[in-house]
Amino acid sequence: MTLFKGSGVAIVTPFTENGVDFKTLEKLVEWHIEKKTDAIIVCGTTGEASTMSTQEKKETIKFVVDIVNKRIPVIAGTGSNNTAAAINMSTWAEKIGVDGLLIITPYYNKTTQKGLVEHFKAINDSVSIPIIAYNVPSRTGINILPDTLLKISKLSNVNAVKEASGDLSQIIKIRELCGEDFHIYSGNDDQIIPVLSVGGIGVISVLANVIPEETSKMVHLYLEGKTTEALNLQLEYLSLANSLFIETNPIPVKTALNIMGMNAGSLRLPLIDMDQNNKKILESELKKHKLC
Repeated sequence: MTLFKGSGVAIVTPFTENGVDFKTLEKLVEWHIEKKTDAIIVCGTTGEASTMSTQEKKETIKFVVDIVNKRIPVIAGTGSNNTAAAINMSTWAEKIGVDGLLIITPYYNKTTQKGLVEHFKAINDSVSIPIIAYNVPSRTGINILPDTLLKISKLSNVNAVKEASGDLSQIIKIRELCGEDFHIYSGNDDQIIPVLSVGGIGVISVLANVIPEETSKMVHLYLEGKTTEALNLQLEYLSLANSLFIETNPIPVKTALNIMGMNAGSLRLPLIDMDQNNKKILESELKKHKLC
């Protein structure tokens, strides 16, 4: 089953001093649907899930599922470096109606490649909805090797990967080994077109928080065979995408949304406000594209 083709936004979680700002979150969700975002990924890295309590994550996921009401797919970040905790969150998310799960590789305790297979198998066997494996070695300290991903791809529910290794040679190898029925999403906004060119079907995007319509258009143009137009959009917004990563994500993208008047709220420690010099660079990019 294909969860989505196009641009899935790794949506920010707006906070106030009292917790999640659900009023602003609803506005963001409705804006994304209006601007043709193809799927919403809630409680991922960009959503600051690592500093949310289990109760907050459950309330936020349920809220987004209810607001979206099946208009586009909702994919919940339910992974953990604790396999049992990932199973508990994943089975709960399936019961409340998410369309799919984004499962990060175990971080910090850094299992072996064989352990990765067993981790995903245990989660796979506990649910019956699609799972996207999330490979981001720069954050987790562990890389899913292509041969390992081939084994994981044979699990009944794991039908896609969010590939954020930045290694195009690895992504090409994944496409060769796993075939076209196993879906590849770019996890890097500066590599959307390159990943599509080796068989990808979309992106799970930070950039889409800021320019949802253009990010979706970029992918769909490519998939429709309008490759030059798609590449031109990638190049047009490349410096903007890069400015969203001049500090640790989601510091810049939340700052950008606040500059744009979208009221994304504060960051949670250990993340802190953006360096003023970097903020000026970001603001300059937003002004260049008439976003503020």
